[in-house]
Amino acid sequence: MGTPYERAFDLTGLDPQLADYFTSGRSGRGEGVFDLVGSPRRWLWPVLWVLGRQGVVFPYWGSAPFTVTNRPVDAALTATRTFHFPSGDRSMIDLMSVVGGELYDELGINRRYRARLTGTVVDGALQLTSTALSMRLGRSHLPLPARVTVMERWDAASSRQHVSVVITAPVIGRVYEYSGYFTYGVLQ
Repeated sequence: MGTPYERAFDLTGLDPQLADYFTSGRSGRGEGVFDLVGSPRRWLWPVLWVLGRQGVVFPYWGSAPFTVTNRPVDAALTATRTFHFPSGDRSMIDLMSVVGGELYDELGINRRYRARLTGTVVDGALQLTSTALSMRLGRSHLPLPARVTVMERWDAASSRQHVSVVITAPVIGRVYEYSGYFTYGVLQ
């Protein structure tokens, strides 16, 4: 059956060092440091505070150590990214699944936020780009005017995986991001 990534995308050419993360289908854990996480636009922090309480994004700007734990759940993959901020730990929770051949990422404690993603392998890295973002209100999904871009690559110089996530919105530009290096291994 394969992981959600394998079912949604052609991963031919993916760096073999990324196989445990995207194709093993087993639980795994990573540790690293985000060189940059959050938003420098402090006027957005009240909104980020609300989203942070829901396990999505957080009002912060700086570097932070983090851990990530991935676990298969039925035909999906759940991830918990724990940011170790100076003020305390905060966790981002999401669920990756394939619906109708497309990859969906549902974010937050109640999975209220959803991104439909397209992905391609570029020079051994996996690049994901949202084609739609929405917020669930009741049974409806309201479109959100933003875009998410994710780049996961292997950095041979440091022998670590690198992740970069950027959320942009019209007029505002970059509203949130995190970027850093980590080591990852499959749990036994």
